[in-house]
Amino acid sequence: MERKNLGVLVSGRGSNLQCIMDACAAGKIPARVAVVISDHSDAYALERARQAGIPALAVNMRDYPDKAGYELYIVEVLQKHGVHLVCLAGYMRLVGPTLLGAFAGRIMNIHPALLPSFPGLHAQEQAWRYGVKYSGCTVHFVDDGMDTGPIIMQAVVPVYDDDTVDMLTERILEQEHRIYPEAVKLYCEDKLIVEGRRVRVRV
Repeated sequence: MERKNLGVLVSGRGSNLQCIMDACAAGKIPARVAVVISDHSDAYALERARQAGIPALAVNMRDYPDKAGYELYIVEVLQKHGVHLVCLAGYMRLVGPTLLGAFAGRIMNIHPALLPSFPGLHAQEQAWRYGVKYSGCTVHFVDDGMDTGPIIMQAVVPVYDDDTVDMLTERILEQEHRIYPEAVKLYCEDKLIVEGRRVRVRV
């Protein structure tokens, strides 16, 4: 089986990036992280990548005339590194048509809620404030909506009466670290079959 190249887009500290890199290094995912790109030059995720010997660069959207130009450069970098799958790992921008068009069906995201509930920013706080008894996280393919793409995998966590937002966030993050590498593994093993809104796992 061909070892796939991953491109990871990040904005922050990069804990999900670290889990993916570790799983690749341990041979649990038949892939390698080929490049890491951040929209923030001070994102700690870039340092994580560099410490692992992975090319890492910051691309500031303000350096481009529009979002299309910004994404076109990102596409060029991803293609230069032979990327098969783009993983969003705490990337805080809505993916636009330029990037979507270049990697149609090949962009994956992790969201800290049980979609379709609580899309967008601050999902853990949204769920906590709503008073749900269970929350969790979702790995999905990215389409042109906000957290609306076909769902690959989900994990559920309880919400306790004495939870704070931070406590719930940490509990969800533990599950993100578990299911995101597993979903990437299934993709790299060519086991994910998308049928409309449903994603089946080939056995």
